[in-house]
Amino acid sequence: MSLPDCSTLLLSRQGPALVITFNRPEVRNALSLSTVQELLSVFDAASINPKIRAIVLRGSGGHFCAGGDIKDMAAARANLNKDDSDPFYELNRTFGQLLEAAEQLPQVVICVLEGTVMGGGFGLACISDIALAHKDARFALPETGLGIPPAQIAPFVVKRIGLTKARRLALLGEKFNGEESVVLGVSHEVYDTTEALDAALVDILTKVQRCAPGANAVTKKLMLSVQEKPMKELLDGAARDFSAAIQGPEGQEGTMAFMQKRLPAWAEPETEADG
Repeated sequence: MSLPDCSTLLLSRQGPALVITFNRPEVRNALSLSTVQELLSVFDAASINPKIRAIVLRGSGGHFCAGGDIKDMAAARANLNKDDSDPFYELNRTFGQLLEAAEQLPQVVICVLEGTVMGGGFGLACISDIALAHKDARFALPETGLGIPPAQIAPFVVKRIGLTKARRLALLGEKFNGEESVVLGVSHEVYDTTEALDAALVDILTKVQRCAPGANAVTKKLMLSVQEKPMKELLDGAARDFSAAIQGPEGQEGTMAFMQKRLPAWAEPETEADG
């Protein structure tokens, strides 16, 4: 399935990954409603593309994402009372749907966090499987200082770093840098330069290439289900997934490759024709 055309996103391939770059540097890559809708369309197409093994989210102009676009807030206010709909609810809930869709992607989701990582950008960092931060990146949940709650973001922050840490960040609007983001558990690694970030991304994508995409997708789904299902039900389902995997093409290829002391097929570098 081909990827949709986008006006606020740049799409490119890097090894096994689809790189999605937010391309609104004039507003520090704030997420407009059109950007959110484009992201949802790209995620929908990428989720069923077997050639895409990872999805990288990053921003142009030295910033990851400054959160929601204030212009959309103004437009929602202008549409109040025009009919029975609630434009503020629709705007906010659409972003929550984006976070849900991003978290459930079968691919490995990697965020490269530079510059501003606030509000919705913070939320995207919290759904990532791998988060790489520049030491000078600036993180915050500034919503309460604007008189609004981080309504769709807060649950994902709690899942990421725990209730106690999340309450402090949200209720004080605390700001912190890339180094502190690792201590808090938002990011996994911190780097001094963009060049070091880029090198780390290459290394991570090499590691992604070594892992079977189907096994990765099943493993991710299992881990995301840990707090949602009773343990017996979870483990019963996991055993069925294990049986299907070991009898399936990836399990057979992985076992054969191990016995033959070679790389499995999925770990072979893609050729230009493959990509």
